[in-house]
Amino acid sequence: MPVSMTIRDVPDETRDELAARAARAGQSLQEYVRAQLIELARRPSPMDLWDRVERRVRASGGRPAAREILDLRDEDRR
Repeated sequence: MPVSMTIRDVPDETRDELAARAARAGQSLQEYVRAQLIELARRPSPMDLWDRVERRVRASGGRPAAREILDLRDEDRR
């Protein structure tokens, strides 16, 4: 169930920049900030991301070879 939030003490310059970005995106400030918050919540936190990396390194037994890294990178670009 959606909830309302209030964010206090936002600097004027920050509000103005967000309002300008919202206008460029054809959105209201509320729509824009809501979408940004949803996207932020979808991404793992830096700590969670680092934990995932450490688990993968332990599971794989070490570091992948440079060629393997480049091959995986290239796969993502296809």
